[in-house]
Amino acid sequence: MLTKRENLLETIKGGNPDRFVNQYEFLDIILEIPILVTMVTPGKEIKNEWGITFRWPEGQIGGFPVQDDDHIVLKDITQWEKYVKAPSVIVPEEKWKATIKHANSVDRKDKFVTAFVAPGLFEMTHHLMGMENALTSFYEEPEKMHELINYITDYELRLAEQIINHIHPDAIFHHDDWGSQKSTFMAPKMFEEFFYPNYKKIYGYYKDNGVQLIVHHSDCYAATLVPYMIDMGIDIWQGVMTTNNTPELIKNYGGKISFMGDIDSGVVDFPEWTVENTAKYVEKACRRCGKHYFIPCLTQGLNFSSFPGVYNAVSKEIDNMSKIMF
Repeated sequence: MLTKRENLLETIKGGNPDRFVNQYEFLDIILEIPILVTMVTPGKEIKNEWGITFRWPEGQIGGFPVQDDDHIVLKDITQWEKYVKAPSVIVPEEKWKATIKHANSVDRKDKFVTAFVAPGLFEMTHHLMGMENALTSFYEEPEKMHELINYITDYELRLAEQIINHIHPDAIFHHDDWGSQKSTFMAPKMFEEFFYPNYKKIYGYYKDNGVQLIVHHSDCYAATLVPYMIDMGIDIWQGVMTTNNTPELIKNYGGKISFMGDIDSGVVDFPEWTVENTAKYVEKACRRCGKHYFIPCLTQGLNFSSFPGVYNAVSKEIDNMSKIMF
């Protein structure tokens, strides 16, 4: 039987996997990195190192930046240097202890030591200034948006250096949502202008410094951006929703990039979820997407579900499909 790591590599290289890669099983995700933004928890509000306030209201399934007049960080893109100050990536070595301990505990023959990086370049722009202001600024103030994105990119590169020096990760799990369920937030040519070269620089730096696997999370429609993903160095697009037509993407791009998802969280991960409904969608994904260049997974951006029991139920059904199909 192949290890989780071996089975993943056979899957994404079109080799001989002996079962489906089961969701996030091949990644041991390091969440203790001390420089990263603190994640807000249900019912809480925090302000991170960039000055962005996050709030997670009770009864909701996630948090989001607070961007009213009293909380928004970037009030004027033409003066972004006045408002946006990147935090230092240099912290006392004591704060890295838990991170290093976790990384050292991982059997790298079985799993990939994986650094978690979030938010990404696009998300940072609208976290700082709001979605409407960010999207209109690409048209109204393109030079200033280039400057801001370059500034965030430089920060990410400094962060990458610290991560590499401290835990030598095998993989990066990087978040940046680029669209809704039906469309990208911007046209491909605009994405190419503003984000493609910066991500190529970031992911190239990781690859040049020993990182084997780039997994990028974007749970949305982004099929039109796949050629850019490939050239930027992304190995696995995690979060690929069914609206992207995953089988067609596998047919067109398999061997250059792999696709992780096709089990939309919204159709299985809800308060009244059932095993029967979960099994139906898992079977559909596995049968239509096949054994190569595909990892059945909830589109959720980490190895958990919004409602208790769903993630484990999906994993159990994926194992059942492996017994049937392999």
